[in-house]
Amino acid sequence: MSRAASPPSGLPPLDAESAAHARTVRDHLAREIAEAENGFMPFEQWMQLALYAPGLGYYAAGNTKFGADLPSGDFTTAPELTPLFGQTLARQAAQILALSGGDAILEFGAGSGALAASILPALAGMGVFPRYLILEVSADLRARQQERLADHRDRVTWLDALPEDFSGCILANEVLDAMPATLFQWDEAGRLRELGVRLEGPDFAWAERPAPAGLASIVAQRMPPLPGYRSEINLRAEAWLRQMGGWLRKGAALLIDYGFPRAEYYHPQRAEGTLMCHFRHHAHADALAHPGLQDITAHVDFTAMADAALEGGLDVLGYASQARFLMNAGLPELLMACAGNGAGTAAAGRAMSAAQKLLSEAEMGELFKVLAVGRGIDAPLMGFTRGDRRGRL
Repeated sequence: MSRAASPPSGLPPLDAESAAHARTVRDHLAREIAEAENGFMPFEQWMQLALYAPGLGYYAAGNTKFGADLPSGDFTTAPELTPLFGQTLARQAAQILALSGGDAILEFGAGSGALAASILPALAGMGVFPRYLILEVSADLRARQQERLADHRDRVTWLDALPEDFSGCILANEVLDAMPATLFQWDEAGRLRELGVRLEGPDFAWAERPAPAGLASIVAQRMPPLPGYRSEINLRAEAWLRQMGGWLRKGAALLIDYGFPRAEYYHPQRAEGTLMCHFRHHAHADALAHPGLQDITAHVDFTAMADAALEGGLDVLGYASQARFLMNAGLPELLMACAGNGAGTAAAGRAMSAAQKLLSEAEMGELFKVLAVGRGIDAPLMGFTRGDRRGRL
């Protein structure tokens, strides 16, 4: 199974090493599909294997590339864009630690370690010295994090499993969008179909089957039948949030991701869904191209995430655009301090440019949202003092 389907036009060509890895991943996926019932692999399983298969998946085989300065990189996240993001987040984290009485921060999917590398010094500057826990599924990324955070090794611990009992602050920046999603489509008769992958000769192709009764029931509760409409539902992310209610004793989780409330997520004009892939700074929508070499994501239905948190016994503490959250949490003050601390004109200009990307509606400011859920937090969180949109969920 070595012949690949034609990738989307405009993507960079594969080097020999990447091409060899892609063939290995394809062979593995082909065997899995051949063994699946009726040769049909649900897309959720495809996404799981393409991203997380041990030694093969995008996040599990050293193929993840963060940072615009890396020529083979795939995307740039806010923590890599500027330390101001983490420094601002540190202010909100400090408040959550104080309100919860906890002494720990738990970060899921810490990427390159950039967020921790900016949060820890910022907290130290406030006289706050928490334990910093990281739960990372990628051995390659864990190694990169350990190297980057070597100066903080006395405060940072890597976990292999969820804690049984936790109080403090939880951080998940661009984590929900990378959890495997289920794809569905309404046919012309208004019947729900589940989308998946099959083999077509030596290549992969889209396939469909009648949606299982459970999936059909859940989707029907969230949107009306729209013939030809295709979208996603992330049952794994919802289960993860419900599960959080079993081990978060007191504190709050900050979930930062791109997405919409349900009324916008399943809007009639969003008829092709939100599935998106990233390959070396090229965004496209072909999730079957370059398996194991590209990131695959789906936007977040924040209404579903809030409902799952409530079902898990947690409170919804705030929901705002990233721009409004960062403004509330003190990003303007940090920018003023940067300009006034003697930093060179070039450095101040870079900081201002990065802040503009974080805040601009045309960039990350509106597309990204921040959802806060938790337990035992009675005072309002600073990041949601203005522009809280919980009423839209």
